[in-house]
Amino acid sequence: MKLFPFGHATHPQWQMAAGLVLAQLRAQMALPDYASAPTLGLLYITDHYASQAQDILDHVSAELPEVTDWSGTVGVGIASSNVEYFDEPALAVMLLNVPSDQYRVFSGVAPLPAGFRAHTALVHADAATPDVAELIAEMADRTATGYLFGGLASSRREVVQFAIGGNGNLGGHGKAGGVFSGGLSGVAFGEGVDLVSRVTQGCQPVGAARSITRCEGNLVKELDGEPALDVLFDDLQVSLDEPQAAMAALRSTLAGLSQASEDVVSRTGNFGADVVVRHIIGIDPQRSGVALASKVEEGMRLAFCQRNMEAARADLVRICAEIREELEPEELPLAVASALSEALAAPSPERRIAGAIYVSCAGRGGPHFGGPSAELQIVRRALGDVPLVGFFAGGEIARGHLYGYTGVLTVFR
Repeated sequence: MKLFPFGHATHPQWQMAAGLVLAQLRAQMALPDYASAPTLGLLYITDHYASQAQDILDHVSAELPEVTDWSGTVGVGIASSNVEYFDEPALAVMLLNVPSDQYRVFSGVAPLPAGFRAHTALVHADAATPDVAELIAEMADRTATGYLFGGLASSRREVVQFAIGGNGNLGGHGKAGGVFSGGLSGVAFGEGVDLVSRVTQGCQPVGAARSITRCEGNLVKELDGEPALDVLFDDLQVSLDEPQAAMAALRSTLAGLSQASEDVVSRTGNFGADVVVRHIIGIDPQRSGVALASKVEEGMRLAFCQRNMEAARADLVRICAEIREELEPEELPLAVASALSEALAAPSPERRIAGAIYVSCAGRGGPHFGGPSAELQIVRRALGDVPLVGFFAGGEIARGHLYGYTGVLTVFR
């Protein structure tokens, strides 16, 4: 599979930004290492352009008539290789060189055809959709692997999604323009599309994983038979005798949850992929309880954790290393496989990554990693200068779960 053409730009006028992106795409499509006739496009825009979403889609699709299928959404920020755009008008496009029989664009107007055997799916969703978490789980059940990747659109203006197949002429789309609000949309991929995806929670456990033995709604009362608040204070090594220190520690502490049958903490000391991290929204000293921003059930596993810049950077590096390890040929020398030099950053089919999609939480971004675009720079140093687009979401989707404050990195071999 050849490299996916991609481009990104910022400009107060969307026409100028689109022109810059199209110039990048056409220049790459003329190069031998890049795909020359892709048919599937991903389009991400910042919310500055939300009201012009239809005009932007009409323009880029008209300028790229060979690209018959489009998917994407809006974010308060968008991402591309080595750069993120926050609080500025910008757009990013990547053209996927995927066989036409190995993907289907879907939306509320044109649901996934029953005859298409979905292996995985890229999903964009509107957070205002009722029961959106349940809809995501149902969509995961419709795939052979149960694995989704994507996120919830984020916008301070209109919340829009792009989803169109065959320039609006395929069954179900009719005369739809390809810009939608509400529900789910995205691209389902067949078994022939080889991809690798990982979730970074950006957290480090501060204590052991324990079973919830008593709870009520979202209030955890006991962990392994011990008062939950006592366990929390023991893990943080604080007490209410020093309330200021205790409150400061609590503000940076969260809870990682998983079902009873799933591991909370992996052998490497990180959270497993099935763990969802939720905020601590209060404590109940009278009942020695800890209130979470999620309903809990007895038998679930819980580990308290903390999120900070060091943990976020370390965990992002970890998932990139896991992806590289899975992609590299076994015979590759260790010194070469671990190198992060600029020489390895040059785009090459031998790097075995045709393109990548990165969906990160709108609450992360550069400042959470130490500076502007620092998050994307970590990804580039680890994976090389591969084609990449994505957006900063109001919630991240991986497997059949809806996450928060995470990053979901997916690469196409």
